[in-house]
Amino acid sequence: MRIDVGKADKNVLEAPPEEVIEEFLSALEAAGADEKTVKSYRAALYDFFNFIGWKKLKDITPEDVKRWRIERLRRGFAKAKYRDRRSRQTTLYYYSMFLRRFFEWAGLSIEVPRVKKPRRSEVETLKPEEVIKLFEAARDSLDLLILALLLETGLRAREALSITFADIDLQNREIRVRHGKYGEERTVFIGPLTYQLLLHEISVRRPSPHERVIPLSYAGLYKRLKTLAKRASLDPSKVRPHVLRHTFATEALRRGMNIVALQKILGHKDIKTTQIYIHMLKEDIKAQYMRIFMPNQVAQGANGPTPQVLLMHTYTTLTQNPLGTQGPTPLHTVQGDNVPNHVLTQQIGVHQAMTSIYPQVMTSTIAGYSSSSLCPNCRQIIPLNARFCPYCGTPLSTNRPTT
Repeated sequence: MRIDVGKADKNVLEAPPEEVIEEFLSALEAAGADEKTVKSYRAALYDFFNFIGWKKLKDITPEDVKRWRIERLRRGFAKAKYRDRRSRQTTLYYYSMFLRRFFEWAGLSIEVPRVKKPRRSEVETLKPEEVIKLFEAARDSLDLLILALLLETGLRAREALSITFADIDLQNREIRVRHGKYGEERTVFIGPLTYQLLLHEISVRRPSPHERVIPLSYAGLYKRLKTLAKRASLDPSKVRPHVLRHTFATEALRRGMNIVALQKILGHKDIKTTQIYIHMLKEDIKAQYMRIFMPNQVAQGANGPTPQVLLMHTYTTLTQNPLGTQGPTPLHTVQGDNVPNHVLTQQIGVHQAMTSIYPQVMTSTIAGYSSSSLCPNCRQIIPLNARFCPYCGTPLSTNRPTT
């Protein structure tokens, strides 16, 4: 989404570049760019001007741009987390785009050639057994809530960290996302694991409506997940908030959610972004092909064939009962590409679809927190059998009352 920042005054070509950059970033912010976007532009512009020795804009030449691009493609960026060629090329792709936008705003007629964007690498997801290991490695209710929330809603890390208890509607099993990536609000739905944990958290601890559900910084969330990965004997580099988001999306598609509904839940502007998850379901596509063209070779399970649902042809949606009705509504399956409008307007019962994905988590790990108590020191929820508070380290009596 291109943000219109207008044009700068002509005198910026003579002004100190630091002042010009900050003026541009202020215009960017005033035009509605979020904090992350402004930070990315600042990093790109400071990198370029550091390289050329902070020349004034009027003194910049096409050769400066060429040398910067060649050097960064060869040697990479000083503060880059990854140093491989693909990462260098990806960063240069975005930095060149940001520099081009800055030059346009400043009225500087120097071409910044486009960098070929690397092909998207395969999206990482967690296997069900890896998810179970993470839940089993949880040390406290916050660990469990982080895992459940990200795996059952597909929220981005910053979205999850911004949610307060005022945004939670347990009765309708909805979460209002006020701070989406593009500044737009949307609704996501509370799955069974998240529901149990939130219900217990609210009923036992009674938090303030304006208290954040996950009271961590961005770095703190990453650290929690890395620690969980190590405790679960998983590769820490693979356990990241966005990997949990990918895992949610892939499982939702695999279990029959239509791609338009998934787009709305994930908060994607373009459905092409959501379609990357379809490409991941190679085995599901193969099973669909085998069932249609080679039915005699489809493997028979213990209870007969287990066909997969390919969403490009069969859309399966779950809708929640209106308040006051009893029992779950049946699955509604729509053949073809016509998705009814009610799919996008009614509550999508994601929690119904997700219930069978990690049943052992519900019956074992989460169950351990159904009988719990508060730490007498820090007032956090702790497991019934804990000998020390996992938050403050206070020794605990084994005869304390349960909730």
